[in-house]
Amino acid sequence: MNINFQKLCNSIVKCEKCKRLVGFRKKISKEKKKQFINEKYWGKPVTGFGDINAKILFVGLAPAAHGGTRTGRVFTGDKSSDFLYKCLYKANISNQANSDNLKDGLKLNQAYITTALKCVPPGDKPLKKELDNCFNFFNAEIIFLKNLKVIVALGKIAFDTCKYFYKSKYKFKKKIIFGHNKIYKLPGNIMLVGCYHPSPRNVNTGRINEKKMTDLFMKILKLA
Repeated sequence: MNINFQKLCNSIVKCEKCKRLVGFRKKISKEKKKQFINEKYWGKPVTGFGDINAKILFVGLAPAAHGGTRTGRVFTGDKSSDFLYKCLYKANISNQANSDNLKDGLKLNQAYITTALKCVPPGDKPLKKELDNCFNFFNAEIIFLKNLKVIVALGKIAFDTCKYFYKSKYKFKKKIIFGHNKIYKLPGNIMLVGCYHPSPRNVNTGRINEKKMTDLFMKILKLA
C-alpha cells in the first residue's frame, strides 16, 4: 500500500474528534451483542478497504454497530455484507462471496469500499458537524483514488450524504434525487450511481435481489 495512503488510514483510526461518536463506539464495544459476547470488538474508527487503483468507490453512510465496528473492516461480519459480497463476487469485483473478518483473504478488483462517516453514530443518525469533521478523511480518500470514475452510494442516506459532501466541498449545485440505477455526473468527471442498500429489510421485502444488484454492479464495471 502507498505509504501516504497508510498514513491517512492511521490518522482515521486514531481520530477522536467527535466526542459523541467516541463515547458511542466505546459503549457498543463494551456492551457487545449477545452472539459476539466473547469477541473483542475493534471499537475504533473504520477505514476504507480495497484496491487503491480502484475505478469504483462504494460508499455506505457509516460502519455497522456489530459489523464494521466489531470486525474493523467496512461491510464485514453482518447480514448486509453477506448479501453485498455475494453480488460483488458474481460481478467479478471481489475474489470471494463472503466478508467475515480481517483475516478472511478478501480482495477487491478495481474497487474500494468506504463510509462517509468513519464511526457508527447513535441511531444511525450522524450530526451535521460530525459529517463535516469526517469529510476531510472522505475527501482525502477520493483524492488518493487517482483512477476513480464511479461512486456507488449504497442506500438513499449514503446518496444524500455524498450529495451534501459534494455541495459543501466542491460547490456542486445540480439537483439530484436518489434512485436505484440512477446515474449523475459529479465534479471531476466522476459519476454517482444510486444503489439500494444491501440491508436484510430491502432483501426481505423484495426491493432488491441478487440478480438486480449483480446486474447493476456489472453495468458499473462497464461504466468504469
